Amino acid sequence: MSIAHLSTPLATSYTAASDPSTPSAQAPAADTAPALPQAHIRAVPEGTEARGFVLYVGIDEGKAEGDHTNLGSIVAQIKALVAQIAPSSETYAAVALAPRGAGGRDVDVVRLALQDPAALAKHRQTPDAPADRARDGVVIDLSRKRLLLDNEPANLTYKEFELLQYLVLREGRTIERTELISSLWNSSDEEIPNERTIDVHVRRLRSKLGDYEDIVRTVRGVGYRFDRHADVSVRQTSTPSPDLF
Repeated sequence: MSIAHLSTPLATSYTAASDPSTPSAQAPAADTAPALPQAHIRAVPEGTEARGFVLYVGIDEGKAEGDHTNLGSIVAQIKALVAQIAPSSETYAAVALAPRGAGGRDVDVVRLALQDPAALAKHRQTPDAPADRARDGVVIDLSRKRLLLDNEPANLTYKEFELLQYLVLREGRTIERTELISSLWNSSDEEIPNERTIDVHVRRLRSKLGDYEDIVRTVRGVGYRFDRHADVSVRQTSTPSPDLF
């Protein structure tokens, strides 16, 4: 087992599993090598060739448990699928670690921990940005009906904020789509969503949450749930809300 450290304190990674027993892939003859789908491959320097790929999976143990699985099982199933599709392939898995309660999107933590070049470039400070600038996180202000992302107001519609508030006030509970529809829409509304179109409303809300979209989590086959991270703050009204229980 090897441990890799990043220059940033946000995350580290350790090798979770490797499969040295898998036979090495044999290079096909030049005249029989299948053509690669160039439309889906980024330009690479001349004289190089593709030797594999990386799939970043962002999920912590708590979310995996909510999906009735665990990280070890996910890794094992992915490795088994790859072996079934391409028996000559080799696989190598690593798990990203971050300080407990660090917050942020799981997949971004994984990419930083495993030193993905694009993620590292995005993480570096721009020349004109203060070197000590820190992210301010999410503030869900229920008293003023507003959402702040890194201290900047998010332009949510009234219905989008209602949707977010409904989930926030029921933190830790998975809300079914039918409940969201019956609770947030009534017969006087011009457009009442069904179980399929409610996903569109959630998608629009998530797009406005930007880097913090994973605070609204999909529970497959059930509905949606609010996940509070360490960088999320909820400001309640001064008097109990009739929507709070």
